[in-house]
Amino acid sequence: MAAPGENLRINGDRLWDSLMEMAKIGPGVAGGNNRQTLTDEDAEGRALFQKWCDAAGCSMAVDQMGNMFARREGTDPEALPVYVGSHLDTQPTGGKYDGVLGVLGGLEVIRTLNDLGIQTKHPIVVTNWTNEEGTRFAPAMLASGVFAGKHPLDWALEREDAHGKTFGEELERIGWKGQEKVGDRKMHAFFELHIEQGPILEAEGKDIGVVTHGQGLRWIECTVTGKESHTGSTPMAMRKNAGRGLALITELVHEIAMKNQPNAVGAIGHIDVYPNSRNIIPGKVVFTVDMRTHLLDKLNDMVDEFMERAPKLCKEIGVSFDSHIVGQFDPPAFDDTCVAAIRDAAERLGYSHMNIVSGAGHDACWINDVAPTAMVMCPCVDGLSHNEAEDITKDWAAAGTDVLFHAVVETAGIVR
Repeated sequence: MAAPGENLRINGDRLWDSLMEMAKIGPGVAGGNNRQTLTDEDAEGRALFQKWCDAAGCSMAVDQMGNMFARREGTDPEALPVYVGSHLDTQPTGGKYDGVLGVLGGLEVIRTLNDLGIQTKHPIVVTNWTNEEGTRFAPAMLASGVFAGKHPLDWALEREDAHGKTFGEELERIGWKGQEKVGDRKMHAFFELHIEQGPILEAEGKDIGVVTHGQGLRWIECTVTGKESHTGSTPMAMRKNAGRGLALITELVHEIAMKNQPNAVGAIGHIDVYPNSRNIIPGKVVFTVDMRTHLLDKLNDMVDEFMERAPKLCKEIGVSFDSHIVGQFDPPAFDDTCVAAIRDAAERLGYSHMNIVSGAGHDACWINDVAPTAMVMCPCVDGLSHNEAEDITKDWAAAGTDVLFHAVVETAGIVR
């Protein structure tokens, strides 16, 4: 920081209380949260966040994608702001901390600065990015993607959910569509705090993950088409079983990922089987393959191998295969200076730490293309996330936010 060795800490109890208060909005059925994007619950969570930002003396702005920007002024009106944040939306069966820790940790940075009477040269802006999860409106990280120029605004506003409701209509319905043009803001830097969503930090006994890279991602929507027929009266040799095609491709994805270790993963997630009846051989299966790694050449090779082999496997059993990519981003390498600020903060505060590659996609992966960016991670119990049983400790949350505080304030510059 501006004063080396200064051992400032955030208020861990206040941060935890805020996390628990936000978790009351959109409660899940098993202890987590269901606060999907652009629902009434999302609107309620946004209102609570704005209330807290107002109380902290921040001004709030909202852009045309519903991204929220709470600004604490700096002393230099010409200095670009340091941004910090994540997302408040959750999975349908999500946890209390995924994304939310990053937003409320950013707010705690502001609150701590206020407590200590510290002014920074650069303004600090806490951000809630809209629709990071992508569970209701695909793709994930939609609003940060528009901000970074990855998606056209009109295209994003026309995304539909499973009931045919568009993103733009729902954004207006809940009252959170702003007038500010998306992506007009310039950033000095961006920091995102997040739970790891994996088991490495806990297994290694580390307090802090210093994220050096994010994984690239390809989502491939696949359709295997066979022929519906009776499960009891159709001879085995005469079947055109789309379900069997799914099974073969499931093994193929696993094989390709295992061949490309370390730091490569692959799985099949969303699956729709038609007609999905107990006594009818599936005539069609639609599913999504998720492949990820932090090396672009390796990622492209994995996808190429899949695209070459999957149609052949299906042809061999008499079914057809079709596919197209429905989500993608190339693996980001985060900014060296911002990464060093996180690592230095962890060392200065005495927290154990290690370099880590983010196994999940985050808004920071898009913002990295338009501003110097880095991420700090804290452990989560058993690496479990996107699950209502997702859990962290108060100490882990405080440690991650302490590191975030120091990295952000160092970058924003203390004015004595």
